[in-house]
Amino acid sequence: MNLAGLSASYLRARPLQTALGVLLLALGVGTIVGALLVVSQLESRLGRDARGIDLVVGAKGSPMQLILSGIYQLDAPTGNIPLASAQALAKNPLVKKAMPLALGDAWRGFRIVGAGREYLEHYAAELAAGRRYEKSMETVLGAEVARRTGARVGSRFVGAHGVGGEGEEHSNAPYTVVGVLAPTDSVLDRLVLTPIESVWDVHHHEEKGHEEAGEDQEVTVLLVQYASPLAAATLPRAINSKSELQAASPAFEMARLFHIVGAGIEALRAFAAVLILAAGLSVFIALYTELQERRYDLAVMRTLGASPARLFGLLFFEGLLLALLGALGGVLLGHVVAAGLGAWLAAAQQPAVSGLAFRLEEVWIVLGALAVGGVAALLPAWEAYCTDVSRTLAQG
Repeated sequence: MNLAGLSASYLRARPLQTALGVLLLALGVGTIVGALLVVSQLESRLGRDARGIDLVVGAKGSPMQLILSGIYQLDAPTGNIPLASAQALAKNPLVKKAMPLALGDAWRGFRIVGAGREYLEHYAAELAAGRRYEKSMETVLGAEVARRTGARVGSRFVGAHGVGGEGEEHSNAPYTVVGVLAPTDSVLDRLVLTPIESVWDVHHHEEKGHEEAGEDQEVTVLLVQYASPLAAATLPRAINSKSELQAASPAFEMARLFHIVGAGIEALRAFAAVLILAAGLSVFIALYTELQERRYDLAVMRTLGASPARLFGLLFFEGLLLALLGALGGVLLGHVVAAGLGAWLAAAQQPAVSGLAFRLEEVWIVLGALAVGGVAALLPAWEAYCTDVSRTLAQG
């Protein structure tokens, strides 16, 4: 029988010890792989959503909240700012591009965002059906919105007040779907897009005529792209000095967010490393105990022609086999966890995470687990190599 067959038969003979070593290693590897998949995908997704946006300008409040609501549509806005102030900032020579957004309503949990067509162009959005909106109360649905609601071109609906759609419905101001976007793998997939005028009309027509409402039109945020490096040094300070406006840098706030999250991830990885080391100890104990019980069998194998190297290889291969089973189980567990979290995020209409993604680092994690199993098997394997045949047989 070859080494693999012998090792497998011995491991099957001790199912509890084998299962414990495999389970501990799988939990450790699975924790690291799951964290790796989730964090890397979220970082990539958030990076894509913020690409080309150097500054977010909105009402005074939390800069982090301003970023999360203005770019990622993940938080409540800090408030609104006068349209005139946004237009004046857009004309600043330090500003290359400015995209105003108006928020405030939602439909079936998906946010309704008033935006100019340049917002769609910024994310290179293409239509899967219909056309782009041209006038007030026309909408274009993101791919995820259309898929989850079943709406199509020609569908009509009414929004509800609040970014979660938890408020009163605007039953007297229905929207008409004129287009559906192809998937962009960006924040647009989760949005209902409409002209800014739609947001103004829905909210102002309930209280006063459109002409009078035009006197105090507002937007929620202004997404800014710098015209030159000089803007980064001067524009945020100039904006923050104005009482009604606040500027927040996506790069700075996201770095701060991931620094905070990173501390938790590092703690999780440290816990996983402890599990892997515990798994290595379990493998060592299992093999060493097994060696004591199999000394006579090993001595008999020597008398039947097995070389010391073959005995060393037998114990060493068992350690590697245990580590391989645990590592592969851990990788599978990590992907299952990522898929489960992705399903939960999708149900909550948040940025999706896939369990089908693969990272090159997973190969190194598996190799690291194999190294732990190999190191744990070295001492038992060496003692098997040094088996004293005559003494062991004499002792019975």
